[in-house]
Amino acid sequence: MRILVIGGTEFLGRAFVAQALERGDRVTTFNRGLSGPDAPGVETVRGDREVAGDLRALVEGRRWDAVVDTRGGVPKVVGETARILSGHADTYLFVSSCHAYADWPAEPVDERSPRHPCPPDAERGDVPPNALKAGCERAVEQHFDGGVLIVNPGLIVGPYDDVGRLPWWLERIARGGRVLAGGAPDRAMQLVDVRDIAAFMLGALSEGTTGRFLATGIRSNTTWGDLLRDCTAVTGSDAEPVWVDDAFLAERGVEPWTELPLWMPLGKGGDGVWLASSAAARERGFHCRPVAETVRDTWEWVRGRGADAGPWMQGETPLGIDPGKESRLLAEWDAAVSGRGGDAGS
Repeated sequence: MRILVIGGTEFLGRAFVAQALERGDRVTTFNRGLSGPDAPGVETVRGDREVAGDLRALVEGRRWDAVVDTRGGVPKVVGETARILSGHADTYLFVSSCHAYADWPAEPVDERSPRHPCPPDAERGDVPPNALKAGCERAVEQHFDGGVLIVNPGLIVGPYDDVGRLPWWLERIARGGRVLAGGAPDRAMQLVDVRDIAAFMLGALSEGTTGRFLATGIRSNTTWGDLLRDCTAVTGSDAEPVWVDDAFLAERGVEPWTELPLWMPLGKGGDGVWLASSAAARERGFHCRPVAETVRDTWEWVRGRGADAGPWMQGETPLGIDPGKESRLLAEWDAAVSGRGGDAGS
């Protein structure tokens, strides 16, 4: 296939490009050249998708079987991209998010769930950030004259993670000692490897698939306890997770998802975060490798990053709890459990 990838140097885009090249596809990447090197073997076109002239120069004399948009986040910009690419590609694959669904993460969702009411010409600041992906989807549907394939991932993990939730846990576990863990070890999770998302996307394009698919991993494919045990095993650490009640952490201002990455307390608007349905995608060949394999490969990548790589960030927010705060909370938890006559380490 001839494939245009908008982006193509970070995380999902990087994984997709690698698999497409390995399969023998001809890949063009379009990006500003700011986020890392393009893979050897691609045709690289430098440009900014927010500059219409750059997009027009990109398409001049070119045509692809598919365009893969892994980075679109502003509906007006995505709509202009789709409009200019119309007639130059047969299919537009837009990588959206579970955030496009109005009920997620509070409730389980599938492809029939309602999306946020974001217009296709919205700009930054017009709607809450989580609604923008829904507007981007509508922009592609409205402006691209061809097949449209929308993929809604949930929590993606794996090598070259550009946010770092799982990598933060790997590094914290590797330091050893008593580790603050939120909630309960048997709480089910739903993680998906970036390479499995990329493989599904590539297979769907090859088969001419259009429509919408949630691709969020298999429900309960790991638990909190299993995930941290996998992290302990691959790092060779002596870490000892200390499971602390949701309410205890919430009362002390611990921020879900950022201070304790992947932790979402029950009853706080995130009860459906690990319950999105990937049934439709699985019927079309979506496969998820064991989470333990992802943990192993991610640790190998993390070890090679180097000490000067900088903190893990969610947008402008650093991930992870301050070590001093973690120690203080563990001591307070020990005292609370001791007062109840329980075991603080369980």
